Amino acid sequence: MMRIELRGVGKSFSVSHAAGALAKLTMLLSREKQKTQVMIDISLDVPQGKVLGIIGGNGSGKSTLLRLIAGIYTPDVGSIRTDGRVISIINLTAGLQDRLTLSENIYLCCALFGLPTKVIRERFGSIVRFAGLDSMEEMRIYTFSEGMKQRLAFSMAIHCEPDVLLLDEVFEVGDEEFRAKSQDYLKELLNKGLSVVLVTHDLDLLRKHADSVALIENGRLVMHGPSRTVINKYQHSA
Repeated sequence: MMRIELRGVGKSFSVSHAAGALAKLTMLLSREKQKTQVMIDISLDVPQGKVLGIIGGNGSGKSTLLRLIAGIYTPDVGSIRTDGRVISIINLTAGLQDRLTLSENIYLCCALFGLPTKVIRERFGSIVRFAGLDSMEEMRIYTFSEGMKQRLAFSMAIHCEPDVLLLDEVFEVGDEEFRAKSQDYLKELLNKGLSVVLVTHDLDLLRKHADSVALIENGRLVMHGPSRTVINKYQHSA
């Protein structure tokens, strides 16, 4: 069963190189807008229970592709189909509200991830314990360290039991003990059918976790196949 299917996906963005305010206004009012193509004819499948890594140089389109799968962007051409609950962690702590307490953030963020209040209440204790934040439920998030915020955000995401998890450079967070615990939990979810798409520059991480890797260059899919094969090709061509 395929969790993600992309067929001929293309995406472009309007751009302006005009420097002055008048020139920019003219550009906005013009019917003909300059566009740059950032995704060109991308077709990919991600099966149930598998990890897909996405690699490529800076500006190659990796994060754009992730945002297309997440539904943050819509494709100009082609189609994207996802099966089940999709949770995107493109910026690990972006959804956290500094002035709210840990408890309030858990209820807010998990609700945004699609969990009913009853289920959040049932999983609340596990989320807090997994993040190592016991006895901090009524503390406001602005008092937390960056590592504490990252552990909380990651714990919430995996406890929402996604069918598809989209990660941008955030696969491993926290100290060594937390990373090991996170990997074990993710393995359990993968065995239950979770599919992961991971954008990263950490090739060793992909060798360790990814079943397959897609190499993106200038918005095009250059290669897709077994992790070690694609990574070796990428390193030799760099």
